[in-house]
Amino acid sequence: MGLVLMTSLLVTKAQVSFLFLTHVVPLEMMSCAVSLLRFARRSAALYQWPSAQVTPCLCRPLTSSPKREDPSQGNQNDSLLDSLVTLGVDVTMVRQRQPGILKKSFTNEHGLASFLQSKGASREAVASIISRFPRAISRSEEHLEERWQLWRRIFLSDREIVNILSRSPESFFRSSDNGNLEKNIVFLSSLGLSTKDLCRLLTTAPRTFSNSLELNRQMVELLKDVCLSLGGDNPDLFVKTVLSRNLYVLIRSTKRIKMNIEFLQKTLAPSNVKLLEILQGQGVVLLSLSNGYLTKNFGGIQQKLLSQGCGRDDVKKLITKYPPVLYISQENLTDKINCLQKGGVSIAQIIKKPKVLEFSIKNLTKRLQELKDVGYDFEKNGIGILDTSQRRFDAKLLRLSVE
Repeated sequence: MGLVLMTSLLVTKAQVSFLFLTHVVPLEMMSCAVSLLRFARRSAALYQWPSAQVTPCLCRPLTSSPKREDPSQGNQNDSLLDSLVTLGVDVTMVRQRQPGILKKSFTNEHGLASFLQSKGASREAVASIISRFPRAISRSEEHLEERWQLWRRIFLSDREIVNILSRSPESFFRSSDNGNLEKNIVFLSSLGLSTKDLCRLLTTAPRTFSNSLELNRQMVELLKDVCLSLGGDNPDLFVKTVLSRNLYVLIRSTKRIKMNIEFLQKTLAPSNVKLLEILQGQGVVLLSLSNGYLTKNFGGIQQKLLSQGCGRDDVKKLITKYPPVLYISQENLTDKINCLQKGGVSIAQIIKKPKVLEFSIKNLTKRLQELKDVGYDFEKNGIGILDTSQRRFDAKLLRLSVE
């Protein structure tokens, strides 16, 4: 056996390939040589022969796909891999995001590339789109054109759609049901949502259009019922306002929306008129949050304020005046209050003007220091200056510096 192995090792891959290509030996001898090479490799592995670093003869074209060393990558379509590499696609990213697509026997990557390029996408953009949403290569040209025309009902130009696909390919390719997409576009348009609103929905919450029409109808009916139960007289306007100000409502469950409204009623005990105002105003952002997150943040606010000597009414007053405070994490809120107090702002002033909590700690720290440098007195002048745009703040600071 050792003699056979040593003999097989003398026949290199290059020599075998040369003999075959120049027809010096018949095909039968080529097969024999290849068999010897394979036998040598298996034997070397079995006996751990140190010198048997033999490369098998590969009768593949030069553009062959990368060798699969990971067993989990089995059954991949080598021809597809070659094709994707040719298009400049990041195959590693494809494996991470949607590896199943690499096992498909029939795909349309070149048709997709041609279609997108005909709409103005660059070769680099096409490669990026496929890399980030590989399932796009399973769509036919007919399907792509139909979907494109549906999107053109909302967007003014092909260039707009190409730019969106370059940023978020999922928004276009997530769903393959063009019929359902068309029904949802018609339905949402009938609610009075503007083209701008629909554009934002498509790009920010694309699952809205993947929902069944019935699911979206159920959410709209729930919102109308909420409006009427609180004494509202224009449920259609209420729905339009809520959806245009919180794009994520339609991709949440009706159960979550109900629980969050009940939570606000229970913790704040506002009048129906006030609750309607909250839900159509700054409080609309709270509807799509998880109930657990809302509960935790409310507890954090209450704990922080009670520890400062405030009462429960102060907690309600703070949240009612600025409902998005419940959107801020417990830790972040505590850090902001501490930052303001360190800079000379009292807790009573924060409760009176809670919108100041909207700014980042970095921004607050910078403003507090600048005001300190010019000798600003919060107790005398209030904290309204902190709750202004950067332009107005700079102008005010300049006047204070001159004075």
